[in-house]
Amino acid sequence: MTAMWKADWVDLESTALLVIDVQQGFINRHSRGVLPAIVQLMERWRAAGAPMVLTRFHNELGSPYEMITGWTRLRTTEEQALVDELAPFVPAAAAVIDKTRSSALTPEAARLIRDAGWTDLVLCGIDTDACVYDTAVAAYQSGYRPWIVTDACASTGGIKYHEAALLLASRNLGVNQLVTSDTILTRISGHQGEQP
Repeated sequence: MTAMWKADWVDLESTALLVIDVQQGFINRHSRGVLPAIVQLMERWRAAGAPMVLTRFHNELGSPYEMITGWTRLRTTEEQALVDELAPFVPAAAAVIDKTRSSALTPEAARLIRDAGWTDLVLCGIDTDACVYDTAVAAYQSGYRPWIVTDACASTGGIKYHEAALLLASRNLGVNQLVTSDTILTRISGHQGEQP
């Protein structure tokens, strides 16, 4: 049964926060400003005792990113490292998943989600137009309900790519699946353990 979000309630047992690829190599002048929103969301999520998963992207030698588009970043340990601001959350995470493709729904993540019984996935991170969007679409196509936290995502390519991804998401996933941090934080505050 899919969890239904009421206007003022979230089932924290069946809803997980996926923090996607907030890594040193993805931080630049376009994405740096989103870090406070991501950290605030993670702090409140952890305080609510709700499940959280972090992902890290690795661009392997000979990957399609290299062979087709010529992109060779995210190869070094420094680039692949989660940003320092996320270090306090790693011990509380249900998992830190390493991936070599854009979607966070790797076989490992799919097993974790299935075994945990999560039905709703709240997504934040970098890049809105790549890994966040691709994860949302993969989740949707796998029968999960994805929620993109619009102000807790950013694109290293700039605002036009961020907004383009949100436009596509509103069409392909539904405009109601785009939410703000304030909406999420309001829905988890003071409603832990309550039933609708």
